[in-house]
Amino acid sequence: MKKLFLLLFLQYVSVFAFAQYSLNGVVTGNGETLVGASVVIEDTFYGVPTDSDGRFEFKNMKSGDYTLRVSFIGYETQKLTVVLDKTQEVNIVLQPYAVMTDEIIVSATRVNSRSPFSYSNISKSEITRRNMGNDIPYLLQLSPSFVSTSDAGIGVGYTSFRIRGTDMNRINVTVNGIPLNDAESHGTWFVDLPDLASSLDNVQIQRGVGTSTNGAAAFGATINLQTNTLREDAYAEYNSAFGSFNTFRNSVLVGSGLINEKFTFDTRLSQVSSDGFIDRAFSDLKSFFVSGGYYTDNTIMKVNVFSGLEKTYQSWNGIPSVRLNNDLAGMQRYEDHGLYTSEETRNMINSNSRTYNYYTYENQIDYYQQDHYQLHFSHKFNTNLNLNIAGYYTRGSGYYENFKAKRDFAKFRLEYPVIGNDTIFRTNLVNQKWLVNDFYGFTYALNHSKQKTDFTFGGGWNTYDGDHFGKVIWAQYLGNVGTDNEWYRGNGLKKDFNIFTKLYYRLLKELNLFADLQYRHIDYKITGIDDDLRDITQQHVFNFFNPKFGISFQPEANRRAYISYAVANREPNRRNYIDANPTGKQPVHETLHNWELGYSYFSSQFTVNANLYYMNYKNQLVLTGQINDVGAPIMINVDKSYRAGFELQTGWKLSKSLQWNVNTTLSRNKINNFTEYVDNWDTWGQEAFNIGSTDLSFSPNLTGNSQIVFSPKKNIDISLFSSYIGRQFIDNTSNSDRMLNAYFVNNLKADYSFKTGWFDEITLHLMVNNLLNEQYESNAWVYSYYLGDERFKQDGYFPQAGINFMIGVDFKF
Repeated sequence: MKKLFLLLFLQYVSVFAFAQYSLNGVVTGNGETLVGASVVIEDTFYGVPTDSDGRFEFKNMKSGDYTLRVSFIGYETQKLTVVLDKTQEVNIVLQPYAVMTDEIIVSATRVNSRSPFSYSNISKSEITRRNMGNDIPYLLQLSPSFVSTSDAGIGVGYTSFRIRGTDMNRINVTVNGIPLNDAESHGTWFVDLPDLASSLDNVQIQRGVGTSTNGAAAFGATINLQTNTLREDAYAEYNSAFGSFNTFRNSVLVGSGLINEKFTFDTRLSQVSSDGFIDRAFSDLKSFFVSGGYYTDNTIMKVNVFSGLEKTYQSWNGIPSVRLNNDLAGMQRYEDHGLYTSEETRNMINSNSRTYNYYTYENQIDYYQQDHYQLHFSHKFNTNLNLNIAGYYTRGSGYYENFKAKRDFAKFRLEYPVIGNDTIFRTNLVNQKWLVNDFYGFTYALNHSKQKTDFTFGGGWNTYDGDHFGKVIWAQYLGNVGTDNEWYRGNGLKKDFNIFTKLYYRLLKELNLFADLQYRHIDYKITGIDDDLRDITQQHVFNFFNPKFGISFQPEANRRAYISYAVANREPNRRNYIDANPTGKQPVHETLHNWELGYSYFSSQFTVNANLYYMNYKNQLVLTGQINDVGAPIMINVDKSYRAGFELQTGWKLSKSLQWNVNTTLSRNKINNFTEYVDNWDTWGQEAFNIGSTDLSFSPNLTGNSQIVFSPKKNIDISLFSSYIGRQFIDNTSNSDRMLNAYFVNNLKADYSFKTGWFDEITLHLMVNNLLNEQYESNAWVYSYYLGDERFKQDGYFPQAGINFMIGVDFKF
């Protein structure tokens, strides 16, 4: 029997060994070999670029029928079916595309398989699969090291995100290579552009410093969004969805296709609304996207105009932990210590512990409109040289309205009213804080590619001009004050210029060298007074040099290793400057030294990407508990801090109809020597505590995502999305009393498509979020103080909705 098993085993091994073949080939176009052409075997993880000789190779292939998809910028994508029953070599000739394609627009700020960086590409089909009207951070949640959160608890309205524990103010975001971050705050709020996902073609996330780009510094990651690309055929779509919390999403998309082989027009109108999970946290969001393009074989001229209008009820304060824990004595303490009025305390006690909203004023809203205008010009001089130029203008205008109780008239530059013989010093009032800004500039990139060398020379210039002002529109003893009653006004004028060069050099067939040098100049002027009537006039000038170097090694087509080193410098944002104590230490710029080491392997059924990173910060700005001269919290530069981690991405093609993708991040995020400051209400001073090495806030040591996609038939997809986020400290003290618990959330999505005589395709969607009804909080804040020699805290946690659903239908004409 043992001999029989041994014989069968040897036969199996021999059959397996001799059933492995290689598939080789050369890709040419216009009579020459094409370097860097993409060769993908469909329905597998196999995909390689052609080498300096235009060659590609797939090893260890099983016998069978395969479909190759071959693409290259400026050429028509070709599909080729190969029956592999022996080692074969195929010659693939690509035909020049009748017109240039849009990939060239973002090529200067994107990375590819030869780049020594950690990155993820998210295709249009993946975005569409997840899109049910949620904000973009929720659509990117399955990316490695990514954590999203929502103020209203359902991913509609105000959302934010972190990558590798780094907040969105340190993450560079561009749309078609044009900066999206607010130049002063450095933040990105996708609520201003609702349903932008419906106009996206693809997204690339570069983790760490990444390659040089335009706009805000990349201190944790870069998110590069590309909007709609050329669609040759005319189309029309209507997408509608509704679900829990009266959430509705409606969008209409219409495109002309290619007219006279030169012109295209695309339009989208969207509306998203929801009551939100949190009390009164409604959202009323509207947007449009219009694009017109002129295409020839060597030139693209494209205009994009898109806009968003958001009206949301504020849910920014979170829920106190005493309310979450049903701690009646703790809630009463809020009143006893003067944190809440008696009315506010009663409202908290009588509310639901997971949906309580501090705000009750009827019009406690945020109202903002943002308009974007982009003009892109791309020209190909020859097969090796092309130029991209883009000009842009962004206009933002809006306010958030607040009810304030028992405020001093003088702090709002209002005269004390006299009623009879009594002078009134305090009043209830309603104010609006306005931001009106203009952001304009241009970007450019000259790209040259030939055989062993790819070279890019690019950069950009922009100016931001933002007016910050506040109005009192009503006061209890004055009635309607009038729209011209400003109590503060300030301006931020920021000019940003950068220039960079990037070089890929193929030293050997298997070895690529990369160098990227960027110079950035910033001139930032702040003038006027802030809402506390302090003069905040100041000016800051920076000159940053940001070098990046790397090596990638590809011994075989399906294996790649890389190492890179990059430097990034980041200037403080507006709040860092205006909140700083005038008599204390002023904020200085931060510096990041980033090392990345990675390895990837793929076969037809399996893929793995592993990445080690070390991000060493100098003068990182963090909250320490210190306050300024008027009691507002300020961010302080800490000398040394770091983030180190291991990112692992794997994918299995378990069968023709079943695929499982998993990623996980293990990390360590530390401040080397941290001192905490806590207010002492007894002495009107602060207590200092040197804690030593502590964890950086909001930096989980473990995150993981899973995506299982089951397609039993061509027109049916069932997907299970799972995310695990480890515990996070909400300040920098590593104290478990101030912490977000770990959570594990599962979402189920089912799609069914069919054709009818009236429509090209109808797709039905069902999305069940938080399938297991996990009760969790994804974000929080905390303020600590001493009173009577005892430490207390005021905090706010942001619970997310339990099990909820969305049902949708798409009609394609």
